Amino acid sequence: MITYLYWLLVIVLILAVLYVLGHNNEEWKVASIVALSIFLVGFIAYYFHFQQIFVKHYGGQMSISVPDGERHITATWKGDNLWIENYDPRTGDCHFREYSRGNLLQGKVTLKNCNPLALQGR
Repeated sequence: MITYLYWLLVIVLILAVLYVLGHNNEEWKVASIVALSIFLVGFIAYYFHFQQIFVKHYGGQMSISVPDGERHITATWKGDNLWIENYDPRTGDCHFREYSRGNLLQGKVTLKNCNPLALQGR
């Protein structure tokens, strides 16, 4: 819900600029440039800053796909970054992958010979 409100605010700002500068003042070129700038700043701010904050603190939405051939084990938040643990049965390794804001600082930890499924039979 918070994600929708964020994008609604961005769209309202864009429409307000187009109305005030474009329609009222007949400055369509300036209005278009300012509207495009607002959209770009809104998109970059959402992708690189707000997306994971919205998901963690306010119930926003995001999707992450499990890589082919792996099985998902768990997910946890460390700070504002999401860590996902998957198991690869082909190699027997567990992979912890970090999904940081904007996916700029992604960490990866591999545990060799990790077989969490072997404990199920005990």
